[in-house]
Amino acid sequence: MPHTQDGASGAPQSRREQRRAREAAEAARAADPTQVAGFYATGIDAAATARLELGKPRGGILDRAAVTGPDDGRATASAPAASGAPAVSGAPAESGAAEPATTILPAAHETPTERLDMTRPPAEPPVPPSADGADRGRRRRRIRNGILIAVSVLLLAVVWLGARALIVKSELEAAQRVVNHIQDGGTLPVSVPILGEHAAAAAAVSVDPVWRLAEFVPWAGENLRGVRLAAEALDVVTNKIGTPALEEMAKDTDESIIARVLPLLEDSTDDVVRIADGIAAVKDSGALIPQVQTGVNLVDSVMQVAAPAFEYGPELLGANGARNYLLVFQNNAESVGLGGSAASQTLMTADSGNLAIANQASSADYQEFVPVDADVDQSAIDLYSDYLVHHINTSSSRPDFPTMADIVTRFWQRDIADDTIDGVASIDPIALGYILEATGPITLTTGDVMDSGNAAQLLLSDVYSRWNSYEDPAVVDDFFASVAEQVFAKVSTGDFDIQSMLWAINHGIEGGNILFHSSHDEVQTQIAGERVAGILPKDNVDQTTVGVFFRDESASKIDYYMKSNVDATQTCTAEGSTVQVTTTLHLDITQEAADALPDYVKSGNLDWGPTTFRTQVYVYGPPGTTVESVSVEGDEVALKRDDVVDLDRPVAWFETYLNPSELATVTATFSGEGDFGPLALRTTPMVQTTTGTVTPCG
Repeated sequence: MPHTQDGASGAPQSRREQRRAREAAEAARAADPTQVAGFYATGIDAAATARLELGKPRGGILDRAAVTGPDDGRATASAPAASGAPAVSGAPAESGAAEPATTILPAAHETPTERLDMTRPPAEPPVPPSADGADRGRRRRRIRNGILIAVSVLLLAVVWLGARALIVKSELEAAQRVVNHIQDGGTLPVSVPILGEHAAAAAAVSVDPVWRLAEFVPWAGENLRGVRLAAEALDVVTNKIGTPALEEMAKDTDESIIARVLPLLEDSTDDVVRIADGIAAVKDSGALIPQVQTGVNLVDSVMQVAAPAFEYGPELLGANGARNYLLVFQNNAESVGLGGSAASQTLMTADSGNLAIANQASSADYQEFVPVDADVDQSAIDLYSDYLVHHINTSSSRPDFPTMADIVTRFWQRDIADDTIDGVASIDPIALGYILEATGPITLTTGDVMDSGNAAQLLLSDVYSRWNSYEDPAVVDDFFASVAEQVFAKVSTGDFDIQSMLWAINHGIEGGNILFHSSHDEVQTQIAGERVAGILPKDNVDQTTVGVFFRDESASKIDYYMKSNVDATQTCTAEGSTVQVTTTLHLDITQEAADALPDYVKSGNLDWGPTTFRTQVYVYGPPGTTVESVSVEGDEVALKRDDVVDLDRPVAWFETYLNPSELATVTATFSGEGDFGPLALRTTPMVQTTTGTVTPCG
């Protein structure tokens, strides 16, 4: 059995002790180069080993190494071989020669001590284990452990995200059911708080660190971000605005509802703008799965409208100082371009959300035949004559609300008061009827009860049969003023159903019955592309929009009885598009009934009276097209001009003369090359809703 070095104990050593022993041995070998590599490494102490001798030379070659005893010549490795027996380990026997007993050392692989062979250089010493090797082992273990930990964390994160995603999905689906319930007639005060609970639960992922970190993962992260932003949008609308606003509306106070809600708008503006920007970026990322894309598109359509409203709303409502707005009341009984004649105007102020009526005027308060200094295109004058700028009643002739807003503002500042006008709004009796759906009936100073069902009749017909506007214009003006004050009181104090009011405003905007123009460029830029701005689209990218607009030139209120129908058809080819627009007017009143009309409703032309009424028809083609052809049907129907380009659109202008019960039909066809979006139609808002069809390509 090999001896241990220096008589050391054979007890097991720790790894640290083994490493220290190896380091000590290495240091010893480095200090004594005479030591044979590997000798002491066997654990044999030099003092306990036999003396090394070189074997007798045979043939000039040192064949074996022999080991003898210390001094007495006895063999130390084994006993001498028996007489006549072969030499130990195969050594040859030589006759007549008596030699000391020797033992031939076995090969190196048969003994712990390396075989000595002087005929070849000694083998390279084995490299002992080093500290670097141990470090590499430890590093491998650390890497392996790190990978295991990372995989475990990743699996846990995936499981966590999956669970959170299911929760968010469940909450958003529950929220959708509440929204559906509201759309089916559910009450907001009951439904909105429930909606808010689901929205808050879904939006909780906005503070989940795992979810937010996962949003940086390619592809999947965009989907997670889209879901999170959609949930946040719902949370802000319901919990930061909707629920608090409903609580304010429920309070019994005379303070303006707008003043009470204004702080909510200001506090939520940053969140709404942030979410709108984020949802717009995600929508166009190209990484969303269909289900997420659909939801994100819906939220984006709402937030892109809401963000400017929140961003500029407080400023418009006087959060930073009083603002003046001119409210124009259009009378659809006398159709004029955007709706009706600009019958009356009201100056309203907004100061920290508190609304007030500051002044009122009617068409009788303005100079006529003295044009205001408005910057109007010559094309508009060619179509509508100087009446556009020297009669306030016809300021709405051109189907462009910024033009009307500028003319009306200049009339007010010249003839009524030199007030700063921050914006102009327009509303007609049709929109007023929608609003009365939300406020409920109002009682006028005349004792009349006005509601959504009779508003148009009272304001556009009965008022003229009760009073002679030629003889008692002040009485008629007071009647309209009473209506404005009563509706204003209801709206400003929040005495209305919010759900019905939102519907009324949206419905009025979509029909062209509610319009708004801001005198501040940054606000106007934000709303210019919206229907409320009253601006025809500048191109055909999203839609190919054609317009049909009417202007009564009888100085009458006969359009309470006028019916209109517009059929528009689009034909597309590889080169471009052709649009045909056919318009029919029908004066739906008998001659006998016309004879009984109040004088103020009959034609202002005494030669015409109740027998003849003149209406101009302006058909605006799509941008980039030209008038290809026109045709007319009727006793007195004629094309006036088809060579005018107004608002960057070709215009076919027709003139019709109608007797009671008669019809007139005009057709204009436009064509152009290039890309055209699907067909859309805009018309003058009439008392009797315009009928017809719109047929796009395909």
